[in-house]
Order: sequence, then structure tokens, then C-alpha cells
Amino acid sequence: MKQLSGVGVLDKAALILTAVEEGPVSLTELVTRTELTRATAHRLASALEVHGLVGRDSAGRFVAGPRLAAAGIATPLPWDLVDRADGVLTELRRATGESTQLYVRRGALRLCVAASERASGLRDTVPVGAALPMTAGSGAQVLLAYSDEPEPELLEAAPFDAATLAQVRERGWAQSVGERETGLASVSAPVRGADGAVIAAISLSGPQERLTRSPGRRHGAAVVAAAARLSTSAPAD
Repeated sequence: MKQLSGVGVLDKAALILTAVEEGPVSLTELVTRTELTRATAHRLASALEVHGLVGRDSAGRFVAGPRLAAAGIATPLPWDLVDRADGVLTELRRATGESTQLYVRRGALRLCVAASERASGLRDTVPVGAALPMTAGSGAQVLLAYSDEPEPELLEAAPFDAATLAQVRERGWAQSVGERETGLASVSAPVRGADGAVIAAISLSGPQERLTRSPGRRHGAAVVAAAARLSTSAPAD
């Protein structure tokens, strides 16, 4: 392996991070991509997982962890918020029985930086590191509703409009049915930083047959409460 920094363990860790940035990988695939031994690849990936730089999806594959996935966004998430995200998402999943996610905006995309998936049955699977369009879904609605000025081209391509975003701001949550995928519904609420600005969207998603055509009525309060727990401060009056 070519030494880039002269510090072998750091160079090997960098190979792991590069591999997971490219998409979910099994341990066998990680060994192939990095050319590390199986034992070394597993040891380093597991160590990086402890620090939130590597994660695991529902199939046990290595993926970009929340700290790695959130890198490069316009407003970086506080590390303490990233650390708390898994616990809050897991609590919300257990309370509702549905998959949960945390999204941040990166230009015309929203990036999943943390997730807690329903273990079985019909579910919406969004792995950490997945990039979804800002033109569909309740998570996109929240991130656009609280942006300084939503880009006209995004609204033109979206099934929602400025009036929908105003309603999101008024009630504090967004809902979608069949926007991102037919038969899929979701509810999202804003997560705020220390200055009260919205820095992320916490979401709950699942099949419409369970969430109904009014998923916000069913789960809006739970999602808003989870967003408040994750926020580093309450919004200013």
C-alpha cells in the first residue's frame, strides 16, 4: 500500500473512509477495495465506527458514519448533535414502529446522516450517506421551508409549492404521500442549532397503508417532540 502521510495507521484508516464514501460495502468488499488484510480492515472499520466516521446498514455492511456523511455541508452539524442522533432516532422508531432518518441539505440534494430502520416488514430503507432530491418528500419540504429563499427551480420541479412551505412553518412539521415514491409516506420536523436556525430535518417514513394519507395527523407530534430533543436549543420567540 502506498504511504501518503508516513503514518501507516492513518493511511489505512483513510483507505477505509474512501471505500465507504463510495457506497455500502461488506467486509469482503472492503478488503478488496483497500487491499488491507481482513483482520486489519475489520479492526480499523470497527474503531472508526466507535467515533461515528463509519456506520452499519441493516444488512451489516459498512457505510459512511454520521460525522463523515455530514462533512462538506453548508452548515456543519455540531458533533454532539451527531452523537445524540442515533439515540433519538431509535427512540422515535420504537415509539412509532417506523423507520427514522436525519437529513441535512447539500445544495440541490438532502443527505441522510443518521438512520434507524424498522427491523422487519414493510419499511422505507434509507442508508446513511444516501442523497435524495430536494424536490420531493417531507424532509425536503422542511429544509426548503426554513431556508432563506427557496430556489424557484426547485419549487418548479416539486409537487409542493410556496404555500405548502408556509404551512410547514406555521404548524412546525411537514408530511408527504407518494412524493418520493408511490405508496410511501413520511413526516418531518426541523432540528435547530444553538442560534435557533434550522440545520437538519428529522423524518419518519413508511408505507402509506400504515401511515395513511394523513401521516402528520398520526405521527406529527412524535416527530416534532423528537426534533426538539435533538435540537441544541429551542427556537427564539
